[in-house]
Amino acid sequence: MDIKTLELFVAVARRGSFAAVARERDVDPSSISRAISELEAELGLRLFQRTTRSMALTEAGDLYLGRLEPLIEELGHAREAASQISGAPHGLLRVTASVTFGQMRILPLLPAFRARFPDISIEFLFTDENVNLVSERMDVAIRLGPVVEGDLIAAKLMDTYYRVVASPTYLGAHPPLKVPTDLQQHRALLFTLRAYRTTWLFRDEEGRDESVPIAGDITLSPAGSLLAAALLGLGPALLPHWLVDDAIAMGQLVDVFPRHRVTATTFETAAWLVYPSRAYLPSKVRVFADFLKENLPNGHRKR
Repeated sequence: MDIKTLELFVAVARRGSFAAVARERDVDPSSISRAISELEAELGLRLFQRTTRSMALTEAGDLYLGRLEPLIEELGHAREAASQISGAPHGLLRVTASVTFGQMRILPLLPAFRARFPDISIEFLFTDENVNLVSERMDVAIRLGPVVEGDLIAAKLMDTYYRVVASPTYLGAHPPLKVPTDLQQHRALLFTLRAYRTTWLFRDEEGRDESVPIAGDITLSPAGSLLAAALLGLGPALLPHWLVDDAIAMGQLVDVFPRHRVTATTFETAAWLVYPSRAYLPSKVRVFADFLKENLPNGHRKR
């Protein structure tokens, strides 16, 4: 029984579609269907119940998948372990990250990563959706927020925090922003997530917290659009430090409340490297994780 056919069966079971697997592998769907039919004939079992509109595992197929999938994964681990002895990390690395963080902080690192690991190919999916790593066959996700929960392995890449920023032009033409409650006299630039559109939380140097209602008439996504709007002088915006620090250093934006910590959800946030929970971490994932930790500066968190 050919291992590649078994891997194909697992892929079809995960995706629930011959066509989806065929697109991923750049082959004709009929070749996928033919391989599965040959496997069923060899086993003497029907693995999938097919109709013109849908396909689902049979009871026998579900049982077969449950026993086979861990074995296929272990075979992959064995190949990976053996390859580490004879050569550098290699293979296709599939990574997903949020649109703005991926474009602004990950893409600029790729030339150095490719120079160091020329045998690793990378496929990026930049999206603000939380992609299912298993069903989408992703090796790594980079996610922003509090601690990542669930059946996943997460390693912190860098602390993140937020600033309220506005352009010098905007500040010169509108009522002064001296204390956080002054924001109620302004139309803020809003992010599409509900938690970011109604209230911003501030913590002063003595550790006192204050909740400030926020209103505005421009709502934007992804975060890079908010940055562009702030630079155009359209209003104050709540943005992560990794997105605005360069603009602040160049005088294009002003950190309006430099003595406060500010957030919309929680003050303890970070960028996390996330991968499916498994006993063995492929070398291509390990070197990518180490590279990001080395090259993503943690910055200075305001206390």
